[in-house]
Amino acid sequence: MRPGWAFLPALGGALVHAPVLRYDLLAALKLPLDGGATFGGRRLLGNNKTLRGALVMAGGTTAAAMVLTRQRWFRERLPGELREAPPALYGLLLGAGVVLGELPNSSVKRRLGIAPGGMRSSALGRAIAVYDQADFVPLSALMLRPLWRMTALEVVEACVVVAGAHAVVNVVGYAVGARSSPV
Repeated sequence: MRPGWAFLPALGGALVHAPVLRYDLLAALKLPLDGGATFGGRRLLGNNKTLRGALVMAGGTTAAAMVLTRQRWFRERLPGELREAPPALYGLLLGAGVVLGELPNSSVKRRLGIAPGGMRSSALGRAIAVYDQADFVPLSALMLRPLWRMTALEVVEACVVVAGAHAVVNVVGYAVGARSSPV
């Protein structure tokens, strides 16, 4: 069992979210999660963190968990606790972690004046960009705690695996024109 496999359903959220963004689907739900609130003259989260995104990402992650856990090859790679858990509950907790886990990093970036999808060329900016690739993993580990208690080493391993996979997805997305930058 490798802990990174437990986060594979998060790709379902991204796969569902991509066409929603591309074709501006569910536009009525494109409401900023921060409601336009500011702190110190800067938006808390910005316009890119929306109710639509939260619902689509959480829903896509949940659906992917439900589909993937029916697949033997995937289920065998999960820790026993997640293998035995109700798939919908596993998906909902992971989906909530994916959505909520991105918010603190987005808020920090807004405080630093980094635009959504942007990056600073400083050491801090590069560190944030690297963390951004797996920012949802630590909170997702906490959300999954009722089902599976990850060790600190498992969280670190999952962060490395997710960051690596996310970086590859970003480069492919850039190559096919779905992203404006490969990072």
